[in-house]
Amino acid sequence: MLRRLVAGLAAIVLVAEAAVLVLVHIVLGTTTANQSMSIAGSDPDVMSKATYGMGVGMGAFLVLCAVFAAIAALGDRPPGRFARIVFVSAAVTHGVLGVLAVVLVGWPAFAATTLILCLLVLILTLYAARDEGGSDGGGDAPQPPAPPIGELKPTGP
Repeated sequence: MLRRLVAGLAAIVLVAEAAVLVLVHIVLGTTTANQSMSIAGSDPDVMSKATYGMGVGMGAFLVLCAVFAAIAALGDRPPGRFARIVFVSAAVTHGVLGVLAVVLVGWPAFAATTLILCLLVLILTLYAARDEGGSDGGGDAPQPPAPPIGELKPTGP
């Protein structure tokens, strides 16, 4: 029950974060283009398009994390190897962003990034405990583990 709740909450929060980050990058890119800002002689048009691209890339990555978290929540299945790699990279990114946020933006931004970091780490640890135990403790006989999400398997001949 706790695993599903954490994964579902993480999926919702990651989608909201993706929307906010895309919006912030659209505002920054538009501001850069409208004011013809330049840093050390860089082309303002290139800078604004790079800002848009970064927003789209970050938003897509966070939505991918949210999809994996939603699949884990709906099916109560542990994340596969690729999904774990995505979760770990998102957790590391949020750790670094948390440190930068406290310096540049303030404590509320640090609290938000740390909350998301905690949700990502909880997904990894709660589902890892189920994998090692062999069953979820719901009965006397051990049940075969559910297939992991995000795992590529070869198809039979």
